[in-house]
Amino acid sequence: MIPDSRTIPSSEPLSTEPLLQVADVSLAAGQPRSPKTGNQDNTPPAHYLLQGISFQVFAGDCMGLVGPSGSGKTSLLRVLNRLNEPLSGAVYFENRKLSQLPVVQLRQAIVLVLQESKLLGMTVQQALEYPLVLRKQPAHVIQQRVGEWIERLYIPADWLERTELQLSVGQRQLVAIARALVAQPRLLLLDEPTAALDVGRSQTLLTVLKELTQQGQMTVLMANHQLEMVQQVCTRVLHLNQGKLAQDAASNQIDWPALRHNILTAETQQTQEWG
Repeated sequence: MIPDSRTIPSSEPLSTEPLLQVADVSLAAGQPRSPKTGNQDNTPPAHYLLQGISFQVFAGDCMGLVGPSGSGKTSLLRVLNRLNEPLSGAVYFENRKLSQLPVVQLRQAIVLVLQESKLLGMTVQQALEYPLVLRKQPAHVIQQRVGEWIERLYIPADWLERTELQLSVGQRQLVAIARALVAQPRLLLLDEPTAALDVGRSQTLLTVLKELTQQGQMTVLMANHQLEMVQQVCTRVLHLNQGKLAQDAASNQIDWPALRHNILTAETQQTQEWG
């Protein structure tokens, strides 16, 4: 069992068992998806995307994942959804290894929304309904739940018959997040969810995520480079730097000016190295 590294305000109830555990996970650049076909001669990888990452996620957490570009945020989210297998270490969901869970069961419980999400040739209405159609939910349940998220996220009626080619990047992003919320996962993974949204829609989304986690209806892990939004909505923060976990702390114990300075310094150094 990984030690509980959280520092929790006294008003927050402590969950006795983590929802998700990440135990000493490493991931290498160019690594095959299946570990069975990789690195047979035990040669150390030339470049790690993630190295020795360990942390826990508890039900109802709203966690911010921050760090400079290239620090491993998206790579970590992909590992948690099994789009990539770790080179070493393991991830556990409700004390079961992700690799032991049926893929369908895993993807229903843990939903990942990447920055560039596809609607698979569907209209917005069809895309929002799709997770529930796959689960063979009755028509009235589909209509009620989809209608709820259309209303809560202020999705205009004239979007519903559009396809992804008729939507802007920000509109597609919002629809993809709405589709994930319709699915009601136990753990929602979001990769830069506000990157392409305007300020109003960003605030609406963040308010919804905060409500869902505070009410215990969902757990969220969100990579976001907009630190002011992470500070506003997240109760815990994971800071990645060069593929390693630099900090895991409660949001109210973060030195936000220092964190912003550290990330900016790292990005400046990267720019100089690449230049």
